[in-house]
Amino acid sequence: MNKQGKRRSPFRPNCPKWHAVWEYAHVVVGSAIVALAFNLFLLPNRIASGGVSGISTIIYDMFAITPAFTQWALNIPLFIAGVILLGGFKYGAKTLVGTIFLPLVVFLSRNLEPATLDPLLGALFGGIGVGLGLGIVFRSNSSTGGTDLAAQIIHKYTGLSLGACVFIIDGLIVASSAIVFNIELALYALIALYITGKTIDLVQMGVGYAKVALIISEKQEEVQEGLLKGVDRGVTKLEGYGGYTNHKRPVLMCVVNQMEVTKLKQVIKNIDPNAFVIVTNATEVLGEGFKK
Repeated sequence: MNKQGKRRSPFRPNCPKWHAVWEYAHVVVGSAIVALAFNLFLLPNRIASGGVSGISTIIYDMFAITPAFTQWALNIPLFIAGVILLGGFKYGAKTLVGTIFLPLVVFLSRNLEPATLDPLLGALFGGIGVGLGLGIVFRSNSSTGGTDLAAQIIHKYTGLSLGACVFIIDGLIVASSAIVFNIELALYALIALYITGKTIDLVQMGVGYAKVALIISEKQEEVQEGLLKGVDRGVTKLEGYGGYTNHKRPVLMCVVNQMEVTKLKQVIKNIDPNAFVIVTNATEVLGEGFKK
């Protein structure tokens, strides 16, 4: 029982007993979405947008080898290499599940009719599908293995940044598609790669962008009180100094959601029309009044 006397449901995802099951469900569902996006949008349009799936697309076109077989043939050795060379893999069994399950769904859904044969639509919706699936997998602190592991190995032994390693691997795959297919399809692959990255960010951080307001005012106490009562948001005082006068000028910081921005600006304007206000985006806010 909790403090209110209500029994906590054992099926809630945040219940310790089911937390692991919930995370594995994320891996399975996310991997399945990636696999379906691959078969419905990317493979039929010969869009090799990086990763092991991109390699399998190129090999399928050249040698007619079923993509799932190529993905297993690359994913499993890379997983083993990651465990050996990286001294144990932090994602452990969950990544092994994604490594095996994603190609399995690719294999089982290989006979599905393509959703479109327009390469632009294939790149757009394939990128969205792959990004959505990977975002769900990443939210469980896991991975689908593949070239992510290869990038980590290169990063460890060369000193290159992880981002640079991922860029090099994906760049080589896209460049190979330009040679095997044509430059136009390689450009579509770049579009898909970009859309995938943006969709992953969207899934990871959500669409509820908040705003951060930084306020410098001669009437800081009145502004602080006005925001508390008029917008129902707390204010944090930051220590600041004027660059010209070197006088102490405290800066008020207030975080609001998008619907409260107009009200915030109106409250400040009514109190101090000469206040200096900067409003900028905050892609994710955790804490009281926002996401837990």
